[in-house]
Amino acid sequence: METKASVRGVRLSVDKGRLVADMIRGKKVDQAINILSFTQKKAAGIIKKAVESAVANAEHNDGADIDELKIKSIYVEQGAILKRFSARAKGRGARISKGTCHIYVTVGN
Repeated sequence: METKASVRGVRLSVDKGRLVADMIRGKKVDQAINILSFTQKKAAGIIKKAVESAVANAEHNDGADIDELKIKSIYVEQGAILKRFSARAKGRGARISKGTCHIYVTVGN
């Protein structure tokens, strides 16, 4: 039995999200939440909410036991890029790319 949760369009770099996702892949859910609570990165708080959502989905929809759940898969994909412009010298403009990402979490036994 596997249960999924996703967070789409997060205003976070893909590389920064993957760095945190690699830390908890394959771990038990309570251990993963503990790791994310003490990780001082922006991505940790976002991924923690996604993991907690997947656990809540498993408990409510499938009636799963929370103590036995572990993170089957977690991956971070690139989302839409917000394109912005910044003023430069002599009337020019420089493009600023603000990346977004999608986070997918699957928990199971």
